[in-house]
Amino acid sequence: MRRVFIALITSALALTLTACGAGLNASTRQVKQVTDGVEGAITKGDNKIKIRNLLVVATAEGAGVLVGTIINDNPADDALLGVAINGQVATVTGTNSVSLNTPIIFEGPSANAKAVVPALAATAGSQVSVTLFFAHAGGITVQAIIRDPVDIYAGITA
Repeated sequence: MRRVFIALITSALALTLTACGAGLNASTRQVKQVTDGVEGAITKGDNKIKIRNLLVVATAEGAGVLVGTIINDNPADDALLGVAINGQVATVTGTNSVSLNTPIIFEGPSANAKAVVPALAATAGSQVSVTLFFAHAGGITVQAIIRDPVDIYAGITA
């Protein structure tokens, strides 16, 4: 009888100590995105294009400037053919080749490209569609938030 009692106690302790003690509101279940930017990916076929932290900064002049990073995890190079922000074709300058270990970075200290629309026609806090067109991977459209040129975005100009 004593062995049965010890086995039951051991089983009960094992189940309660290994279960999630925090319940349905555990902090590990409350995952939040830590950036304002949106993420996306094109993974059809051999394509492995990733879009990271993509957002649009509305300048004081009413222009829209793209912020974010494009990464190619495929050894084969691809090319960014164009960008459309809120239905308008953006002027893209800088590098357009996205290679393995060589991302396209819009804005910031490591920036190697810039995409601007002269008249954004949307206000900070709202979302606009941003479409990126690639030579091999095709296109991807994401809903990006618009930010004011303050805080870390204060130095962004058209």
